[in-house]
Amino acid sequence: MKLRWQVSLVRLVLLVLIFLGVGAWVVRRHISSRMSHTHFSVADRLQQYGPAADARLLPYFQKANVTYPPSKVVLVGLKSELKLQVYAADGGGILRFVREYPIRSASGVPGPKLQEGDGQVPEGLYNIDSLNPNSLYHLALRVGYPNDWDQEQARKEGRTNLGEDIMIHGAAGSAGCLAMGDEISEDLFVLVARTGIENTRLILSPVDFRVRSLPDPMPAVPAWTGQLYASIKTELSQLPKPGGTN
Repeated sequence: MKLRWQVSLVRLVLLVLIFLGVGAWVVRRHISSRMSHTHFSVADRLQQYGPAADARLLPYFQKANVTYPPSKVVLVGLKSELKLQVYAADGGGILRFVREYPIRSASGVPGPKLQEGDGQVPEGLYNIDSLNPNSLYHLALRVGYPNDWDQEQARKEGRTNLGEDIMIHGAAGSAGCLAMGDEISEDLFVLVARTGIENTRLILSPVDFRVRSLPDPMPAVPAWTGQLYASIKTELSQLPKPGGTN
């Protein structure tokens, strides 16, 4: 009986060691696979996706009578409508509507983002901080959240941990970001890369204030949200309304 027990114990130990060895191999392969996809530069991605994205974008710029690539781009993300609009200008020209993309997914409800993990897409006026050619969600534009306004309101209210790494990215799922699908993320990545992140602005709005009002009832929002929405309305009012379906 004692010998049998010892043999069973040895078998059990061997099985555990085999299991751990296989698990470690799987983890190494997973990490290696992730690492193998994290070495592309923006220039690499432009070479890879640029020609196809340029071909898709050019007809819309020609229709809008804007040179491609443009001198300036304004992206407008409309949370309730699940739409992302592209406006552009060349030289000292006025901003013109170029086209509209559907947003595949944007979590949360109308109202600004207040902290990490609240699932909210931010609202406000933002820069694009950087381009991520190695995103786990294909390609991504990193939103400049939290901006100075977000941080000022957080200081007044004693809030910390506001969240970060808000992206406009590929794929179809999102938590606090805008998921656009892979092909559209290629268009946006290439457009902003060719235009320059310093020449690109982003407006994130709960609704398109040019054509509709906030939903009634609204979720509970901070008192300063009215001032934020007034600034968003002013920015949107300076853009032409989209004409026709693009």
